[in-house]
Amino acid sequence: MATPNKVAAVDEITTDFKESTAAVLTEYRGLTVAKLKELRVSLGLETKFSVVKNTLTAIAAKEAGVDAFEGQLAGPTAIAFIKGDAVAAAKSLTDFAKANKELVIKTGIFEGKALNASEVAALAALESRELQLTKVASILKAPIAAAARSIDALRLKLEEEQGAPAAPAAEAAAPAEEAAPAEEAPAAEAEAVAEEAAAAPAAEAAAETPEA
Repeated sequence: MATPNKVAAVDEITTDFKESTAAVLTEYRGLTVAKLKELRVSLGLETKFSVVKNTLTAIAAKEAGVDAFEGQLAGPTAIAFIKGDAVAAAKSLTDFAKANKELVIKTGIFEGKALNASEVAALAALESRELQLTKVASILKAPIAAAARSIDALRLKLEEEQGAPAAPAAEAAAPAEEAAPAEEAPAAEAEAVAEEAAAAPAAEAAAETPEA
């Protein structure tokens, strides 16, 4: 008959399965309390590393619809329930397992899919979400910076083009004014010649007329 404590334990493990994006099943035989604390710290606040009882975990897994751990629940068992970056948590687990042979990674689940030990190691080898976001940010930042430089260069060019016509316009006005008297001089000379030409026949006629 299930006791209230066992029922509560099953409910807690079931909730952990449902709320986690990933979970890694481990055997921690031989790890000291101090080492377990060190591992929990390395996993961060978004990963819950729980020492569990195999029979209760089997019930909870069934209630949560998790079948990846069937046949794997034996020996001193602890599960890393990952609610944050699965890659970062898997890396912390694998790094710790390499340094502490007492921790054995058996299997796992990621977004509902079963992972064997090799696949957990492969997950750990991927880039963390933080690193991916950093790369994405740098990629997005580069075009923005280039666009800013292009806009600034265009602004400077427009300012130069808007300021350039003022000097040539002033210079063009002066030659025009100087050229005006040159056009007036030929007209005055032509008028004088015409007057002289008109007066010449009259003067000649006066000279030819005999005195009375």
